Amino acid sequence: MKNQNCRRISLICFICAILCISGFSTACKKEGQAETSDFLNFSDETTAAAQLVAEANEDLNKIKVLYKKNEDKREELVAAMKGSDSEKVRKIADDLVYLINDGMALGESAIEKIEKAQAMNINPDFNEYLRLKSESLRKQMDAFENYRQAARFLRDGYNPKDDKQRENVKAEFTKRDENFHKTMEVARDYSKQASELAKQSLKKSEK
Repeated sequence: MKNQNCRRISLICFICAILCISGFSTACKKEGQAETSDFLNFSDETTAAAQLVAEANEDLNKIKVLYKKNEDKREELVAAMKGSDSEKVRKIADDLVYLINDGMALGESAIEKIEKAQAMNINPDFNEYLRLKSESLRKQMDAFENYRQAARFLRDGYNPKDDKQRENVKAEFTKRDENFHKTMEVARDYSKQASELAKQSLKKSEK
């Protein structure tokens, strides 16, 4: 019975990893949720924690959409800067600020749910998985905060008629853009660690 319970807990951990990492289709998500519902009689809070992670995943899916919009806006912004179109640069930068604001609000919501799940009475592997996911999200938040400041800097300071100021603003934007991508790489590394832990947990459950 003990081994069976450990196997079931590990499966829940893996199901949550699938929901949060792999981006399966709606049909696959429903299938994973159906499997999770088989384990509702646990004495611990793993199932409740899994539900919180599933809700956090809804926030993460919305963030992915905003991230794609951010990348599209970034390309538009670079083109506008090359064309020294100050009005367009400021408009796109302003759009980016509000876009990132929305993403950060969703990120805070996801982190809150994940950390609430982490505080529950759950399997140690699941707890570590959630810690890694939380660290990944916090790094993403740091990255987007850096990018938001870059967008604000462009919106408020870009002046194509002043060569020195224009070059300073572009240099600052480039630096913050590079920092954004470096921090996002750290976030992805945490996410990869979480994914690997989920795979290892599944292998242990199959022994």
